Amino acid sequence: MTYDLVIRNGMAVLPAGLAPADIGVRNGKIVEIGAIAAGQTGEEIDATGLTILPGMIDTQVHFREPGGEHKEDLATGSKAAVMGGITGVFEMPNTNPSTSTTAALEDKLNRAKGRMWCEHAFYVGATPDNIQELPELERLPGTCGVKMFMGSSTGSLLVEEPGAIEAVMASGNRRVAVHAEDEARLRERKNIADAAANPTAHPEWRDAITALNATKQIVELARKTGRRVHVLHISTGDEMDFLQHHKDIATVEITPNHITMEAPDCYERLGSLAQMNPPVRDGAHRRRIWHAVADGTVDILGSDHAPHTREEKANTYPNTPSGMPGVQTTLPLMLTHVNEGRLSLLRLVDMMAHGPNRVWGIAGKGRIAMGYDADFTLVDMNAERTIQADWLASRAGWSPYEGIACKGWPVGTIIRGRQVMRDAELIGEADGQPFRFHETLRPGAS
Repeated sequence: MTYDLVIRNGMAVLPAGLAPADIGVRNGKIVEIGAIAAGQTGEEIDATGLTILPGMIDTQVHFREPGGEHKEDLATGSKAAVMGGITGVFEMPNTNPSTSTTAALEDKLNRAKGRMWCEHAFYVGATPDNIQELPELERLPGTCGVKMFMGSSTGSLLVEEPGAIEAVMASGNRRVAVHAEDEARLRERKNIADAAANPTAHPEWRDAITALNATKQIVELARKTGRRVHVLHISTGDEMDFLQHHKDIATVEITPNHITMEAPDCYERLGSLAQMNPPVRDGAHRRRIWHAVADGTVDILGSDHAPHTREEKANTYPNTPSGMPGVQTTLPLMLTHVNEGRLSLLRLVDMMAHGPNRVWGIAGKGRIAMGYDADFTLVDMNAERTIQADWLASRAGWSPYEGIACKGWPVGTIIRGRQVMRDAELIGEADGQPFRFHETLRPGAS
């Protein structure tokens, strides 16, 4: 057998676990796993000393396309992704205009052609006005599903009335991703943020009860309507205690920020740069989320990359945007957590490759297995490097983790058998393609 590409001498995360393996690729697919004789390939990568992961997938980014000259867009955001070892992303719908109509989704897919470096899919944003169209919208090619904001965040998408929330849950079949915060309680407590005028008040204003109320409400409606739900960026131990009893219908996503930072330290050091929704909370919540990683409650880890600039973040709180960039720094941070013993490498791969494949039904992605797309993230588990501004590709131009020393680093990104990043250098041209999903495959699709 001949191959277009062979990756040799690496340790690979295979379905059976971590093992030495050569991997053969032809026509963008994995066609051989095992010892491969020399001289049967057009291109070879020597992965001696490296670990070969399935392509890492970030299921929560905000690239903000379309943006202005100094704003993040699909090109710069996806560059940051592949530089950080990410082979695919799901982009959120709270752009301007919001991705909540067929025309907007088609426009986004057209904008992605020849500009996005990684594979991609786009959420459709639920609104009180498009509920009847959601069953059709969620099945459009390149769409990963419906995203609903129960609590206000960046952008204008908000579904807060109980009847409207239930109607969204009853309209369609695919899993719904939810930003779960109680909007009525946020309005009642806004005076806390206004009076403080300091981001240290952020986790008090948007407190744990605000998150738990909404999470309980959406799980109750999931059971009532028979609709699966994916609760995003869980920030509290209270929610984890609740959600572990509802895994038959609710899947769980966390961010690296909620397990790496904690209050009040992050706000004292970084001010509004550490502000996100829902907030980074104290050490007790952080430890409980780590416990949920260990016990299997957590299904997916996504960056929640939100590329606000330093200038935007410099306004007076609470008139400051929430969110921080992270698509490029997630893997170095998480590999450091692995090296420091907080989780295993296999658990990390489960949350960033196997989990996205399992929860969202991504066709042919997220595993190193025969017949799957040849998407790989090559990492050096022993590399010691520091996150620095000149490495960052996002137009945000900063990271809350600048100056943080990491052990474990992405050194190669391969998508459909094509190298797009090696040793911090982009290779070739942008050729990211839309993800395909089992629930939306068309007849004759390949």
